Amino acid sequence: MIDLKKLQKQVYANKVAKGFNVTDVHKEFCLLYEEVAEANRAYYKKLPDIGEELADITIYLLGLAEILKINLEDEILKKIEKNEKREYQRKNGILKRTKDA
Repeated sequence: MIDLKKLQKQVYANKVAKGFNVTDVHKEFCLLYEEVAEANRAYYKKLPDIGEELADITIYLLGLAEILKINLEDEILKKIEKNEKREYQRKNGILKRTKDA
């Protein structure tokens, strides 16, 4: 399995080494949003670089998590467990949560 904490630190170290932003959290969210838009565009236009765009999203997310001192791997595992315990029911064609974790 991939060690996301190690990748977070590697992404952050690369940002520092290259002189990229590591202090303006708002800017990082905006850049992450831009990468999501690029991935959506690649998907919509059936471009061959959709995988690279998804990798960019992941890299920005890992960097942001490290800037915020969040262990993203732990948070993902907790959220997956929480989602697995939720229950849903389709009512009038709309899927609604009926039981929260």
